[in-house]
Amino acid sequence: MNKLILNTGPQEFILKNISTDIVSVLLAKPIFEGILQKELAEQIEAKKKCKNKLPTWFRTANIYYPNKLNIEQTSSETTATYKARLTDGKSLLDVTGGFGVDSYFFSKRITTIFHCEINKDLSEIAHHNFKVLGQKNIECLAEDGIEFLKNSSYNFDWIYVDPSRRNDAKGKVFLLEDCLPNLPEHLPLLFQKTQNILVKTSPLLDIKLGVEELNFVKEVHVVAVQNEVKELLFVLEKEYHGSIKIRTINATPVQEETFDFKLEQEQDSQADFGKPSSYLYEPNAAILKSGGFKSVGKSYNLAKLHPHSHLYSSDKIIDFPGRRFKIIKALPYSKKSVKSMDVAKANITTRNFPISVAEIRKKHKIKDGGNRYLFFTKSIDDSLLVLNCEKIQD
Repeated sequence: MNKLILNTGPQEFILKNISTDIVSVLLAKPIFEGILQKELAEQIEAKKKCKNKLPTWFRTANIYYPNKLNIEQTSSETTATYKARLTDGKSLLDVTGGFGVDSYFFSKRITTIFHCEINKDLSEIAHHNFKVLGQKNIECLAEDGIEFLKNSSYNFDWIYVDPSRRNDAKGKVFLLEDCLPNLPEHLPLLFQKTQNILVKTSPLLDIKLGVEELNFVKEVHVVAVQNEVKELLFVLEKEYHGSIKIRTINATPVQEETFDFKLEQEQDSQADFGKPSSYLYEPNAAILKSGGFKSVGKSYNLAKLHPHSHLYSSDKIIDFPGRRFKIIKALPYSKKSVKSMDVAKANITTRNFPISVAEIRKKHKIKDGGNRYLFFTKSIDDSLLVLNCEKIQD
């Protein structure tokens, strides 16, 4: 952490050049003594990434930014605010503190936060920013969170862990034991120090695998922002053995769409199937990630078009956590049927369909955009189907 960057001149330069091409900043001659152009460029680039993701940091003067990778990996204010709502009490240990966004929002609900970060530079940066932001109830510890726990005599109301993947080469499916820290290995230690654990993982983690790897899972929260799943949250309570609640949340600028179900009920229930009727429903991304396909149909009394399509229909329009459409026409899929719809421009979605969107556009000469929505899917008898729809605005 180069504290010279916090001087008035460099701070004014960063603010003035927030929209300047980074390459031109890098290639310019050094402006401030003791500060490399690369350091100024890194501050500008990281600050720029915070404009929408971390507006509190972006708007606050004298914030010191780490490299842009740390900003990309940290929680957004939207998701950090949400997870803070899941906690309360007098103390919380953030085992993997990082840039400190989650710790900052936890500190607004909990009396004392312990922020552990093994990277000393990042710990120093977080400590500086907490002071600038006026949060005085966060204690920064520049050490490994697991080692701190091993040597600590404290007990905490909550322990928060955000494991990082050690090996991205494993592809989309990965295990918590492949992360740092290895949470399944250290769970006994954590439960010696707390009754409640909150775990954040990438949305790439398979929820069922996560439940199997962990102990005493009470709740799983699937958090999406504007229909993009950002993170999974596992709430663990020591000695809990009841049913597991799955909560899906899709935060939009105007509302929070939520849908809850029990994991066991989803596994045991049977879906109701039917043909397309007057209205079509597509669950939001959080529900799709949660796997609550039978539960959402049951809860809203909808007919599912196919076991693997995850599209639903009804005779009457209802409120629904996802997109809603008026079905203009439903036809068996063929080149002739698509041509009969006389749609030159449309938004195309495929669900459980053997042809890709790109192939459909090429084959049927349909441009992207417009106010028509075409869904290519399967009906309950496995026959191919095309639905010509209009979106219902919320």
